Order: sequence, then C-alpha cells, then structure tokens
Amino acid sequence: VQLQASGGGLVQPGGSLRLSCAASGGTLDYYSIAWFRQAPGKAREAISCISHTDGSTYYADSVKGRFTTSRDNAENAAYLQMNSLEVEDTAVYYCATEDECFGGLYYPAIFNADWGPGTQVTVSS
Repeated sequence: VQLQASGGGLVQPGGSLRLSCAASGGTLDYYSIAWFRQAPGKAREAISCISHTDGSTYYADSVKGRFTTSRDNAENAAYLQMNSLEVEDTAVYYCATEDECFGGLYYPAIFNADWGPGTQVTVSS
C-alpha cells in the first residue's frame, strides 16, 4: 500500500489545517495509520497513530489536545486535523502504515527508507 499525504500550506499561528492521507495499491482496512513530521534540521518525529482494530488514537505530547487523527475506510484514507497551529509545527508531514499503534509508544515505520514527498506545513505570521 502506498500512501500520500496532502493538504499542507501556509497558515498563521492559531490557524487550522486538515491533512489527508490517501492510499493506493491496496486497502487500509488492515493497517493502523501513523503521522510523522520532520522540521528543518531536526529528526523525524512520530506525532499520532490511529488503530485499525478499534479506532483508538494516540498522540505525541507536542500535539496532544490540538491535533486529531481520523480515518475513513470507505474512502481508503486517513486525516489529521490540526488546530491552534504554532510556528513550531512547521514541518513536512508524512503518513505511513503500521501493523498496530503499540499504544503510541513505538513507531516502527519511522525507520522506513522511502517516505515520498510528504506535504509542507508552514506556520508563520
């Protein structure tokens, strides 16, 4: 299954964006979906995961309370609603499949070799 994140853009601090993660080449029904981001000069960071078994969601402390992840298996897609955006949220955002969310404690996909282009989110006044 190939995933592509989209929906990024330029937004002012305090604003909102909704990212989409579209799948091709297979169904997302049997995968949990994780979101990652990488800011310039920083390591890639895992920020959320949504389980394929019960829809449980997990968030990094840096985005908890501001970001919400969801999925629509009928659309074969996942989403990341980002509210109260901060300058520190500026990064390239990616989505990836996981076999499970591991309670939000472990993201094996972070070691993936091929990430694709991701989608740029820039928070600036």
